[in-house]
Amino acid sequence: MSQGSNFVDYVKICCRSGHGGAGSAHLHRDKFTAKGGPDGGDGGRGGHVIVKGNAQLWTLLHLKFRKHVIAGDGEPGGSSLKTGKTGRDEILEVPLGTIAKNAETGETLFEITQDGETKILTDGGRGGLGNWHFKTPTLQTPRFAQPGEPGREDWNVLELKVLADVGLVGFPNAGKSTLLSVVSAAKPEIADYAFTTIVPNLGIVAYRGGKSFVMADIPGIIEGASQGKGLGFRFLRHIERNSVLLFMVPADTNRTIKQEYQILLNELEQYNPEMLDKPRVLAITKSDLLDDELTAEMKNELPAGIPAVFISSVAQKNIEQLKDLLWKEING
Repeated sequence: MSQGSNFVDYVKICCRSGHGGAGSAHLHRDKFTAKGGPDGGDGGRGGHVIVKGNAQLWTLLHLKFRKHVIAGDGEPGGSSLKTGKTGRDEILEVPLGTIAKNAETGETLFEITQDGETKILTDGGRGGLGNWHFKTPTLQTPRFAQPGEPGREDWNVLELKVLADVGLVGFPNAGKSTLLSVVSAAKPEIADYAFTTIVPNLGIVAYRGGKSFVMADIPGIIEGASQGKGLGFRFLRHIERNSVLLFMVPADTNRTIKQEYQILLNELEQYNPEMLDKPRVLAITKSDLLDDELTAEMKNELPAGIPAVFISSVAQKNIEQLKDLLWKEING
């Protein structure tokens, strides 16, 4: 997953489903039958706009410039009880973790979480019934049929929430990208200035016995992110889909570790209180800067009730211990 405009996690599209075909009001006639009964077929259903999960996709980039999606109309019914052809469905493939919403009301319609899973975003109009449906003992030759139902036109929003086992939560320059680059094959941008990560990055972390889990580097949160400051508000939603949250606080922070952890926790709570129900692990990064005496002193200041480990991505310090902690929380 590359940086910049290649990662798109929000698109707004106009979806128009197909009109249903009209039913036929045909009466059977051939060279042997002068006054046959009704044999008008039903109209075909209008095409749906369908959303389908694709595990090979990581972004909504392919839909960024597709503002209008129009499904095909159903064809009218024919004689001899022939049903009209169903309208062409439009299928939009999306990454797993995509949520569909009504753009006007904000109502959540559904979420795609499985590869190959399909959901109808906009229903096609039903085809009209042919006249043979309406024959009765007292009305043996109905000369009418149903028209097809019109299709619908809706503005919808597709919003991606990254699915990962572990989400990295921390201020800019906390060492999140460095950790991801060390424990996986991901190559996020790393630099000594804030907000080097401007899109979520995913990496597959190898564990013992051929096991693995997915880690997501979420762009840095700042104080006030839940009110829309910085990049955090835009990407806080990606943390909602992570099983375990790994809070990362650098050893050289200007605050105490407990203070910085509480600020991060508060931003998540302000955005969505349910995030506090997720398992949490605390990693104190850049601990290669600390000697044993300072490390022991800082251990006494750690927040209570959360597993913690001092790590250094550059020096490969306690990385395996961190993996053990994360694996235990993921499968706890």
